Amino acid sequence: MVIEWLTFAVAPEHRETFIRVDHEIWTAALSQYPGFISKEVWISPDLSDQVIAVIRWHTRDQWKAIPQADLEQIDQRFQATLGAPYRLIDAREYQVRRYPSP
Repeated sequence: MVIEWLTFAVAPEHRETFIRVDHEIWTAALSQYPGFISKEVWISPDLSDQVIAVIRWHTRDQWKAIPQADLEQIDQRFQATLGAPYRLIDAREYQVRRYPSP
C-alpha cells in the first residue's frame, strides 16, 4: 500500500468549505480510479489554517497511472467551485511496510 500525504494552507474561515468541496470533487473523482482504497482529511485544533489529506492506494503504479489531463480537469473544477485561495505546502509519499509476527 502507498500513502499520498498532502498538506494544504487554507484560511481558517474557508477550511470547512475546502473540506466539503474536496470531498465532493476530489474524493469522488479519485475513488473512480483503480487502486484507490480510501481518503481521510485531517485537521488540527492547533493549526486552523491547514488541512491534511491522506489518500491510500493499492500500488504506486495505479496511483501514478491517473492521466495528468484528468488531474488538471479535476483541479480546475475544484478551484472554480471552492472560490477561495489555498496552496499546497507539502506533498509526500509513504509505503506501508508490514512484517509477519514471529
